[in-house]
Amino acid sequence: MKNFAAIDFETANSHRSSVCSVGIVVVRNGKITTTAYKLIRPVPNYYSYFNTQIHGITAGDTANAQPFPEVWREIEPLIEGLPLVAHNSPFDEGCLKAAFSVYNMEYPCYRFYCTCKAARRKLGSILPNHKLPTVSAYFGYDLTKHHHALADAEACACIAMNLL
Repeated sequence: MKNFAAIDFETANSHRSSVCSVGIVVVRNGKITTTAYKLIRPVPNYYSYFNTQIHGITAGDTANAQPFPEVWREIEPLIEGLPLVAHNSPFDEGCLKAAFSVYNMEYPCYRFYCTCKAARRKLGSILPNHKLPTVSAYFGYDLTKHHHALADAEACACIAMNLL
């Protein structure tokens, strides 16, 4: 796969619609051409302690952030016509669908590929696990900012360029 967009969401709480940040890495002809990172005012707009402990984003960080529809209007042209790739794609695809739903936006049926599933299939027992930091390290990406949406999307893009 030479053309795709890697995507990663972080959520404010246990609701998939509560996306509070998104990272996008666009790959064309096997090269990263564009990256984007946006904070998003989540719905519902509250942060669970557990989620904040994972990614470090707080209500104060997103108090003045744009809501999802405004953020998506900026991102959509970047990914137009591209398949989406995520590590554990059911989570990120679920977040995207939930955000579209909560704002009554028509979901355009993006095609998703999963680098976690591909790693399990192609690397099998070579790795101790198939978590994003482990798989990306195998391909030479140092994921020191795990759970920052852009860093996770970059790691996913690295994996996808090697596995898909």
